[in-house]
Amino acid sequence: MSTHDPRPARPALPELVTPAEVAALFGVDAKTVTRWIAHGRLPGVRTPSGHHRLRRTDIDRLLKDAGSASAPPSS
Repeated sequence: MSTHDPRPARPALPELVTPAEVAALFGVDAKTVTRWIAHGRLPGVRTPSGHHRLRRTDIDRLLKDAGSASAPPSS
């Protein structure tokens, strides 16, 4: 009996964070983050239940580009 599975491994799903978690990083209110998503300043996704989520990789990239956790994302 072989333990080799011929199916390719599924890629890991992106880790999603809430607007409140992002707000804490930027020092703003969660509603501000939701507005940034609505205005296209942050890339967000919606869950099937309609809640906003953001990919951790997108937020990490913004923080790296901004150079500090207190800088808001640019337009």
